[in-house]
Amino acid sequence: MTHIPASIDAVQALLAGQNYVCGRALATVTFLGLKLGRPLFLEGEAGTGKTEIAKALATALDRRLIRLQCYEGLDAASAVYEWNFAAQMIAIRAAEAAGGADRDTLTAELFTEDYLIERPLLQAMRPQPGGAPVLLIDEVDRTDEPFEAFLLEALSDFQVTIPELGTVKAPEPPIVILTSNRTREVHDALKRRCLYHWVDYPGFDREIEILHARAPEASETLSREVVAFVQRLRTEDLFKKPGVAETIDWAKCLLALDVLTLSPEVISDTLGAILKYQDDIARLQGMEAKRLLDEARKSLEPA
Repeated sequence: MTHIPASIDAVQALLAGQNYVCGRALATVTFLGLKLGRPLFLEGEAGTGKTEIAKALATALDRRLIRLQCYEGLDAASAVYEWNFAAQMIAIRAAEAAGGADRDTLTAELFTEDYLIERPLLQAMRPQPGGAPVLLIDEVDRTDEPFEAFLLEALSDFQVTIPELGTVKAPEPPIVILTSNRTREVHDALKRRCLYHWVDYPGFDREIEILHARAPEASETLSREVVAFVQRLRTEDLFKKPGVAETIDWAKCLLALDVLTLSPEVISDTLGAILKYQDDIARLQGMEAKRLLDEARKSLEPA
């Protein structure tokens, strides 16, 4: 088990070891979250690396990663536990075939750990061999207010209650990271229990660092053109601006095509790697792609 980093610089070095390029501000809030045992609330556009930091931390610290993928209609039961009804019915049938058992005894036997299906929040409260796990509550903005209210207790006391078994409290609080793409505002009460950070699109130099870490096969020339073009693309009025994840995906697609330098034709052929809506793709066809490429190359010229 890797110990918690002792400084902000150590956090940056730890994440860099997993090819996650982390700015000073994000490294600071991550360090404080680890040191103080506070959940992190990371908000920002999709594809800016919010989920990846949880994966990088879990790998770097040699901890188990437990992911709760949020969605509309998610309730506490689905996030905490369920009973294995199929196995319970088999046990009931077996008891009936054997001549029957006392109803109270059978009920007590059916609602035990043997028939419990643990979901992410309950798993995160259990002891883990490598130490407290990393609990990723991904895209919490997709849930509704009742689930947020449930999370308040779970993240305040790091415990969950199973009516048939009682309260399960984490012997060591998990490392909790919540992410939000801000499709709606998350309630202040939940944010107050966390350390907050807005994960923005990186600047040119940092995005180059990220691309070098994630797609090291790309030449310096291609990397600079790709990043300059994507950054120029983000200034356009698009339905969905490309994130860092799309920058990396696009670079890998260009490498697979043995592209050495960008051209309007190559851009038009590979727009599906960086843009995910047809209206946005249609806007970038033809002369528009050439215009943006010319502007991107001009930005790379020495001042």
